[in-house]
Amino acid sequence: MRKKIFKWHSYLALIAMLPLIIICITGSILVFKVEIDTVLMPKKMQVNVLPTSPRLSLDDLISNIKSKFPNYEVGTWEIFDGISNNQARTDTAYIIRHQDNIWKKVYINQYTGNILSEPVNLDHDLTDWLLDLHYQLLLATKGAFVGFVIALIFLFLAISGIILYRQFWLKFFTLRLSKAKQIFFSDLHKMIGIASSPVLLILAFTGAYWNASVVIHEVSEHIIEEPVIMNAPYHNQQLSIEKLKHTSSQLIDSFTATYLVLPFEPNLDITFYGVVDSLNPLHSEYGSLVSFDKHSGILNMSQDIRQTDALTVTLDSFRKLHFGYFAGLSSKVIWCILGLSPVFLSITGFYLYWQRNRRKNKAKSNRKAKSNLD
Repeated sequence: MRKKIFKWHSYLALIAMLPLIIICITGSILVFKVEIDTVLMPKKMQVNVLPTSPRLSLDDLISNIKSKFPNYEVGTWEIFDGISNNQARTDTAYIIRHQDNIWKKVYINQYTGNILSEPVNLDHDLTDWLLDLHYQLLLATKGAFVGFVIALIFLFLAISGIILYRQFWLKFFTLRLSKAKQIFFSDLHKMIGIASSPVLLILAFTGAYWNASVVIHEVSEHIIEEPVIMNAPYHNQQLSIEKLKHTSSQLIDSFTATYLVLPFEPNLDITFYGVVDSLNPLHSEYGSLVSFDKHSGILNMSQDIRQTDALTVTLDSFRKLHFGYFAGLSSKVIWCILGLSPVFLSITGFYLYWQRNRRKNKAKSNRKAKSNLD
């Protein structure tokens, strides 16, 4: 049984090696996506503002976008309220172009209403391009499916590696430096794999779940059902989005909206996702939600992540677990470093595979030469 597991571990590692290296390198970079964006695009990502400065209403901000870009509809909106050292992260509006439903994004100063960029593709910025490369390999829905398969292989490699080298814990801190290069590489491969296995299991499982979710959504919404082109808002334009945002903060204790979804498809309503005060460090900034009817503004439903079922809480935790920001900078650094471990595992594993094949071929040649002499 162990030999079969070892064989599958080796072959699947070879098959997935290149895409896995790409996914791991981009993933480690994306742990610091916000920080990188802030350095590369400081005028888009941050604005100077006094701590007492009020936000403009969402109604005014949405109106600004609509007046500047009349051939677009607002689909979703990232909301940022925090001010630190007289600086604040800017809001981001995700808008949909008439006639073809192409999504774009725009940065906007939520305190003055100034629009800070022209509409750009969702993969225009460097880190957004890396994000597309990370989970779709630049292949759209087909890439998401490939990413799902690679994540499953990744999960198998992590589990099979633990099974194959479970006894390595007994000599975890032993690297036989004085032995042959192959022995050293074998020890290094096992050490890196065992040390990083908890994080790799988390990354593989959460990554597989998200890619599967993307594939299922794309298939159901755009293949099984006929796509609908959005040329006008689906919600009642007399509704005040800002009032609905205020109402949402009153419905759930300590609820702060972080993400607005306007109905960009006929079956959607107006929904605010947000964060609440919680002792659970894995509750994400999108874990709680309040949804309103798009025509009447009447409450449809609300979800307080602190009072939901275990499955919902678990799925919500995937965001922080995958990107590693549940404990601030320290966990992000750990995730960034351990996220690169498959790169080193690929190098050491490929070397060991090459050496094994080299020995087998040499032994085969020796046997053939010996038989010829006989």
